[in-house]
Amino acid sequence: MTARKGRSVTEPRAHVETAPPEAVRQGSADPGPAGERPRPGRAARPEPRRETKGDRTRARILDSATELFSRSGFHAVSLRDIAAHAGLTHAGLLHHFPGKESLLIQVLARRDEVDGRLMAGPDARATPEELLDRAVAQVARNMRSPGLVALYVKISGEAADPEHPAHDYFVHRYRRLRRDATWLLGELFRRADPPVPHDPAVAARELIALVDGLQTQWLLEPEEVDMREVVLAFLAQLGVHPANPGFATPDRTPPGAP
Repeated sequence: MTARKGRSVTEPRAHVETAPPEAVRQGSADPGPAGERPRPGRAARPEPRRETKGDRTRARILDSATELFSRSGFHAVSLRDIAAHAGLTHAGLLHHFPGKESLLIQVLARRDEVDGRLMAGPDARATPEELLDRAVAQVARNMRSPGLVALYVKISGEAADPEHPAHDYFVHRYRRLRRDATWLLGELFRRADPPVPHDPAVAARELIALVDGLQTQWLLEPEEVDMREVVLAFLAQLGVHPANPGFATPDRTPPGAP
């Protein structure tokens, strides 16, 4: 069997223990006692780096790869296809990305970076209810990004194959999602009045499965499926509610969105 390509180009291994989301744990490696929120560090912010021509070219390549991968999947698209779509030569694309596998991982990681900024928001010391607002906002935001939704639906299905270059990426991504959702729902269940008796780990899996299934249904019939409303209804059945249910609607861009 030939060596698997791209498996070394994955996101860092996710921890599987239950812990606050990255946006909440900034500035402290210790989540602290139950119910106590860690405070972010106050290190001085570095000066933003000025965007270069190379940065703009890389962004154009990633935009083209996102569109083509979401339309045709990973295997049906070549680097030459992506280069032509981005207005570059094949050699010009290879100057920025060493191969199609690493390009795919960068496409997926860019979306995770945007989602991470949305969850962090302007204040990383958000309450669990405010973090739930931001999670629902991401669902609403996806309804304005059919290309990215199609990309995740198509590539995650392909990546069930252990030989797929994005297999490890999605394994670690789902571990991280389960960990963060378990922590968040556990906090919300504990803070509810009266406390909610559900197992947060089971509810987290149910929520992630619901969102995944809704994305496929929404791609098939976008006028018939309101992902945000269905997610809010599911959360209400669990006994938890966002701090501001009107915070995110499909026609409103949450803070921090590009």
